[in-house]
Amino acid sequence: MLVDKLEKIYHHFLQLSEQITDPDFIKDMKRYVKLNKEYKDLQPLVESYKEYKNILSNVDAAKDIVANEKDQEFRDMAKLELEQYQQRRDQLEEEIKELLIPEDPEDSKNAILELRAGTGGDEASIFVGDLFRMYSKYIEKKGWQMEMVSQSLGTSGGFKEIIVNITGEKVYGVMKYESGVHRVQRVPETETQGRVHTSAASIAVLPEADEVDVEVHERDIKKDTFRAQGAGGQHVNKTESAVRLTHIPSGMIVECQNERSQIKNYASALKVLRTRLYELEVAKQQAEIAKKRKTMVSTGDRSAKIRTYNYPQGRVTDHRIGLTLYNLPAVMNGEVEEIIDALRVAENAEKLKAGETL
Repeated sequence: MLVDKLEKIYHHFLQLSEQITDPDFIKDMKRYVKLNKEYKDLQPLVESYKEYKNILSNVDAAKDIVANEKDQEFRDMAKLELEQYQQRRDQLEEEIKELLIPEDPEDSKNAILELRAGTGGDEASIFVGDLFRMYSKYIEKKGWQMEMVSQSLGTSGGFKEIIVNITGEKVYGVMKYESGVHRVQRVPETETQGRVHTSAASIAVLPEADEVDVEVHERDIKKDTFRAQGAGGQHVNKTESAVRLTHIPSGMIVECQNERSQIKNYASALKVLRTRLYELEVAKQQAEIAKKRKTMVSTGDRSAKIRTYNYPQGRVTDHRIGLTLYNLPAVMNGEVEEIIDALRVAENAEKLKAGETL
């Protein structure tokens, strides 16, 4: 029964509230961070449960008046209130069902966004530039902050590769749906025959790892410095401010050359390295989950073609849920909320169907 399940969650919430104020728990920072996050995540559900319990009480009281009150006017008022209470009860039940879907523990994290040109030569690099502009507009509308980590310019515009760090509220939980291969169908500026070409870009969204998530030892890192390439002024090009980190156990290499300061570039590169190492662990967990439930929305497979941007027809199609919108100019101007919301709803529906609840 829903009330029984909510009552158990409420008691667990009360236990958490005691634990996060216990000095013994605070000493263990890793455990404290985990418990505090669980406490905050449960707050919306607990608030809904309190209202739901109150509504159920009001429904019973109104029913009692309708059944037993002799005063007709009083009964009529109770009938009207009963209808309103029942309507709110049904709304709350739907809201609670969605809140009972367990949130991905990574959803509240900041994110590293990586865009890379795929097939299509110069046009693919230009497309990466268009996608970067689209996400920049969206990030600005969300009130998030974006910090450049590294970039490699395309020969005819755009980027061969660009990596940024995004900070804000539940960034990864929103942006994770963007991982995969994005295709563009349009006539390139260099095309003299007016033929439509198909180019691609690969996008990866990684949950930013906190220091408590993954430990990277300095003894396992080889640090190299070099002169930055491309735009940036004389200072960037004449000093060895760029940093290359090699993680010896895994062989993973990360470069950062965006800042003038070697110290800042080192910090940014270390953040990306930690995030990529963390992602390897997350990928293993997702693979285990995928064995039990194959989701059409976020498989974590970056090689999967997820979306097509068709310029001649002015449409955007997300292939995972069969959603097609004929508002391409608006989407490329950062209006991607409708697509992301539809993907989130589709994934929640899958989880409910599979019985994945708290």
